[in-house]
Amino acid sequence: MHQRSALRTRTVAFTATAGLAASVAIAAGAQAATPTDTTDLQEAVTVDGVLEHLQALQGIADANGGTRQAGTSGHVDSVYYMKDLLDAAGYETTIQPFSYQRQTLVSAEWGVPGETPYELDTDYYPMEGSGTANAAVTPVDLSLGDPAASTSGCEFDDFAGFTAGDIALLQRGACSFEQKALNAIDAGATGVIIFNQGNGGIDRTGMFYGTLGETVAEIPVISTTFDIGVALSETPGLTMLLDVEMLTEDVDTMNLLADTPTGRTDRTVVVGGHLDSVGEGPGINDNGSGTAAILETALQMAALGIEPENRVRFAFWSGEEDGLLGSEYYVSQLSKSELKGTSVNLNFDMVGSPNAVNFVYDGDGDAFGLSGPTGSDVVEDVFTSFFDAAGAPTTATAFDGRSDYLGFIEAGIPAGGLFTGAEGIKSEEEAALYGGTAGLAYDPCYHAACDTIDNVSTATLDIMSDAIAHATLTFADTTSAVSGTAKGKAKGHSKDLEFLGSHAVR
Repeated sequence: MHQRSALRTRTVAFTATAGLAASVAIAAGAQAATPTDTTDLQEAVTVDGVLEHLQALQGIADANGGTRQAGTSGHVDSVYYMKDLLDAAGYETTIQPFSYQRQTLVSAEWGVPGETPYELDTDYYPMEGSGTANAAVTPVDLSLGDPAASTSGCEFDDFAGFTAGDIALLQRGACSFEQKALNAIDAGATGVIIFNQGNGGIDRTGMFYGTLGETVAEIPVISTTFDIGVALSETPGLTMLLDVEMLTEDVDTMNLLADTPTGRTDRTVVVGGHLDSVGEGPGINDNGSGTAAILETALQMAALGIEPENRVRFAFWSGEEDGLLGSEYYVSQLSKSELKGTSVNLNFDMVGSPNAVNFVYDGDGDAFGLSGPTGSDVVEDVFTSFFDAAGAPTTATAFDGRSDYLGFIEAGIPAGGLFTGAEGIKSEEEAALYGGTAGLAYDPCYHAACDTIDNVSTATLDIMSDAIAHATLTFADTTSAVSGTAKGKAKGHSKDLEFLGSHAVR
């Protein structure tokens, strides 16, 4: 009964310790909660069961042009696959429709007229906006020293002396790309080039993918590398051609919500992950893995007859790949009492990467200096305690706003979750700790057509599924509020964050 196939390699016999229960209680000023034994649920949530859902999602993508992107039939079929199973298990399901606009690149050209143009997706990438600019390139308030503490374009005064009609050359740093682009547009720029900041590793020097948030620019805005930006800034009298065409389309899509029929609604635990893929592939690791593990956890909770102390809302978001739009919409629709009644958000996005690291979100901020709302430290501790008990290592990952927890932490709701890596490169130290291959991406098929059922590590998915089951039941059954929700603070968490979905915003 504990092992449904040979793929099942471990079950961590783990009871939420008295110390952990006390930490939840202390954070909220309440009495210590009774420890939660999650062993039965962990044993019921097998990697075999999760893989069954991933096979179904792969089949759905295969039948729908190879994708499950928001707004496509592949996404609709994914939603109803999960909804049918959750309905049959006794959950109260809700379809939450919403709409937005998506820009898709049609064509792009950038370079010095008469010379070899720069290479799309290697040297530069369009953020947003369509149009043609053939004009002088004017640097704006750059900072090329060490450290490169750039505030380029963050203030309209940065454009003093800027000639209307020029292309603005801006440097990443300090404020959002949207703010920089809007200031450039107000100054009369016909195009905008934003180059990487230059202060750190590859993520601050190499190519990056940006978005302007809700702004749909009427001029072309592109991103490029630090080295290219420096070279442009040191070329006086430079004139460049920048020609970008974007297709804007209306997207109608939906979130799927599934509530336990019992449990305190004033302490709702939202367990979520995004169900949409990118248009380029089926998205089996990103994020079939997280949503399949969440689904199997929900089904096995029902099969075991678990009646949680607190209502659990299993959420399957859409529009994440276009900017966290489904989860942001969900939070925006909550009333003040519903915000107050949301105890915690657990987010699971990519939990089966083939060259994985066990990343846990840095809820207390001790690793990166950017913590979640009060109580997020407790969420982090639940996960790290679980992996410690399993004899497995963990590594902190920053609350950088790159996944669907963002809307929750902006609303003051404690959050946390797991992640096994995307396009980042595994270090020698990480390979020594976790195995795998140093110098290779955690997920070499990130946002690509090869993100198929063959792109998932069953060993990684196994322990991550156990951790998901454990954390879900731990927060479902705690009798203590997680600090940060007991007072119902529905205030905005600073949006000084670097990513929305898969794209940088600052």
